[in-house]
Amino acid sequence: MNCRHCGKELTHTFIDLGSAPPSNSYLTESDIRAPEKCYPLKVLVCSHCWLVQTEDFVGTDEMFNDGYAYFSSYSSSWLDHAKTYVNKMITRFQLNCQSNIVEIAANDGYLLQFVKEKNIPCYGIEPTHSTAMVAKEKGIEIIEEFFGDQKAKELVEQEGRKADLTIANNVLAHVPDINDFLKGFVTLLKTEGVATFEFPHLLNMVRFNQFDTIYHEHYSYLSLTSVQNIFEANGLTVFDVEEIPTHGGSLRIYAQRNDTGKKPISNAVTALKTQEQKAGIRTLEYYQGFQNKADKIKTDLIKFLLQAKKEGKKVAAYGAAAKGNTLMNFSGISKDLLSYIVDKNPAKQGKYMPGNHIPILSPEELSKNRPDYLFILPWNIAEEVCNQNIELVKLGTQFVVTMPELRVIC
Repeated sequence: MNCRHCGKELTHTFIDLGSAPPSNSYLTESDIRAPEKCYPLKVLVCSHCWLVQTEDFVGTDEMFNDGYAYFSSYSSSWLDHAKTYVNKMITRFQLNCQSNIVEIAANDGYLLQFVKEKNIPCYGIEPTHSTAMVAKEKGIEIIEEFFGDQKAKELVEQEGRKADLTIANNVLAHVPDINDFLKGFVTLLKTEGVATFEFPHLLNMVRFNQFDTIYHEHYSYLSLTSVQNIFEANGLTVFDVEEIPTHGGSLRIYAQRNDTGKKPISNAVTALKTQEQKAGIRTLEYYQGFQNKADKIKTDLIKFLLQAKKEGKKVAAYGAAAKGNTLMNFSGISKDLLSYIVDKNPAKQGKYMPGNHIPILSPEELSKNRPDYLFILPWNIAEEVCNQNIELVKLGTQFVVTMPELRVIC
């Protein structure tokens, strides 16, 4: 395989998680009686541009289809994050009713609803029909297509389609052709427009053993170092960066067009790039040893669950998250060790997790069939989950996470 950015041959393995089905391919009752597709889940690192990337096996049409079940609005902390972001951007870039904001991967309108409240013109681009329909019900204009340079060219031919601000939260990692995707922002932005991108920071992924954030839908795992290389090659300049706490530690990148952008480069860009270089992100040695960290978490999890079973303890999980699917399929966990999973999203309830076929139920099940241990699979919202289920804690349920190590948190 060649690097999806620079085209150089990839020869260095970052981690190999075996084979697994696509993490968001939740199954119906009839699905679990049929053969299930699994694909290798192996991540490589390019020693030329330092882009970390998953091997190509699964097409976007198979993963981001009409049955896509990830809805952003089911996390209250994520909604708070989106609202804060909107207010900050409006103030920083003096956006008003004469501006135009475009979100790529708008999902269920979790963010653009706050733009709409401010009476600022906006629209979203979202290829998954299930989430797009929810956004439309909120009165948000949604274009149901994948985004790339050709789609951007089509949009700018329509009056008012160019953007003062483009938003791309947790989507840069999801695109197989990252070069074409970024060229689209250059085309779509106004002369002095701003593009912001949020994505989990590779530095935190390595530091905190977040291997469960690896799944087929994530084609790339990003650092400021690799992003700067890719952006510059495709007509964008990073002029500012923020470290934010979402998804276990993310970056918010601010970019402008190379040809017309006038904003000065902030000291934060230089400081973070220096931090990455000191960590060794431009050396192959940095990427070695990650496999061993994942293997240890796998071993600890299996030991914990086997001991709980031996003691007659009931174990369940909270959040049918993609990261949970990676963890359990890599660890070989099935319903003999973990009884059920609850999730607030009705689109997942009544279905089964891919690979292990653990049933997904409503959170009401926790009071009906109280577990002794509750694993929080989306550990990035662990505090939110604990606060929402404080009565379970009082009754003796212990809440457990696995990253950066297996531990009881409440």
